[in-house]
Amino acid sequence: MALTRLEREQFLAEPHVAALSVDGEEGRAPLSVPIWYQYEPGGDIWILTGLGSRKQRLIDAAGRFSLLVDTVEPTLKYVSVEGPVLDTTPATVELLREISARYLPAEKVEAYVDYAWKNHGEQVIIHMRPERWATAAIGSL
Repeated sequence: MALTRLEREQFLAEPHVAALSVDGEEGRAPLSVPIWYQYEPGGDIWILTGLGSRKQRLIDAAGRFSLLVDTVEPTLKYVSVEGPVLDTTPATVELLREISARYLPAEKVEAYVDYAWKNHGEQVIIHMRPERWATAAIGSL
């Protein structure tokens, strides 16, 4: 059974790891990789990735990407969302802290942010407006 708008937005707002997919280069399959994302119900989605990374280059070329978020406990439930890229901006340490706090225990955030900011290279924020949704809640397994 499909989720309601409220259910799908609440589910997407939870801190799941998403599978990002974007068209690949000529002769290659789409790129599909796990990624952290940020989302507030009714808003746009943003991801953080390396400046000039394959992921960013493919997203820039396609102008859109999709995310798939799912869970299997205690029920099979998923939300897949696709939409156009709104903009790409340089990452800030504040946004790195925000997305890290979504996924890591509070006591681990500052150490991770310090390490990532110093060692992961220049990062960018890519904003996407949810345009198409596919959802399901299968029920208890």
